[in-house]
Amino acid sequence: MEKQEITIYDVAREAQVSMATVSRVVNGNKNVRDDTRNKVLEVIKRLNYQPNAVARGLASKKSTTIGLIVPELNNLYFSELSKGIDDIATMYKYNIIITSVDTSVNREEEVIQGLLSKQVDGVIYMANELSEIARKAFERNRTPFVLAGTVDHDKTLPSVNIDYQAAIKQGITSFLADGKKHPALVLGRADVEINAAHRIKAFKDALTDAGLAFNDSDIYENNFGYEGGYQVFEKLQANGVDSVLVTRDVVAAGVVNAAFDANVKIPEDFEVISASNTIISKIIRPSITSIKQPLYDIGAVSMRLLTKMINREELDEAHIVLPFTIENRQSTK
Repeated sequence: MEKQEITIYDVAREAQVSMATVSRVVNGNKNVRDDTRNKVLEVIKRLNYQPNAVARGLASKKSTTIGLIVPELNNLYFSELSKGIDDIATMYKYNIIITSVDTSVNREEEVIQGLLSKQVDGVIYMANELSEIARKAFERNRTPFVLAGTVDHDKTLPSVNIDYQAAIKQGITSFLADGKKHPALVLGRADVEINAAHRIKAFKDALTDAGLAFNDSDIYENNFGYEGGYQVFEKLQANGVDSVLVTRDVVAAGVVNAAFDANVKIPEDFEVISASNTIISKIIRPSITSIKQPLYDIGAVSMRLLTKMINREELDEAHIVLPFTIENRQSTK
């Protein structure tokens, strides 16, 4: 015989209270006497009652669901951010719907509207930079949004980041301090289209402070992949570059292996810094010096910020900047 599902009616009958009282206990309403709350909780435990999240959402006008938008599901950078988000979501009893969108394809608005149609309580958006498509979609809706690891130059939406300009500048400055004379910056195609401005500015500032001239030819574009890093090294070598900061670890790995195959000594003759500090930067040999972002913390703080917005709590700070460090490894002196 199939086991009958325990309902809120069963709990109310066993506890000899109204279904409204059971609902208040389940939803954490404080307007319940302690002895009544304890009696209801005892029955819930004894009957192994599992509140239906959808029904609970209808009663509270909350779905207890968060939408998470990532550019790529297989990107280690965003995977680490997601771990922090998931842990805090679990702590506050939120479920997560994850959806990905390729920023090179015009699907952002479709994805955002798709999440909103599921009545999510809030959305966390992760990308290199807030696109105008996403900005307009967010601004048209009242659903709370938080940007995690995502640059919004206008600072119109709550966000959690590091100071990316300072990180890039510190990386380039470290090359120059090691005696390198011709650093370069490698960006991915999406970076070139929507996220280049603040990275390039930091690159220019580092050169200017050192009394060096900036050339557009020192900014390189790649296709985000390992093969792209391998190919871009040939261009770097041909142009006399002796150090490079790469925005993606997998691309940096391609650069390092290409240098090895070309018998270029790292770090004596060529230095490399990556910007994400994922596991790739640690397991390759020589291991890659990286900008160490507190990825887990960025995700966790973003989720906590979103819960405050959902509950209409006062925000101490809407634009949170967390500290970063440079993790020195074998690819720099």
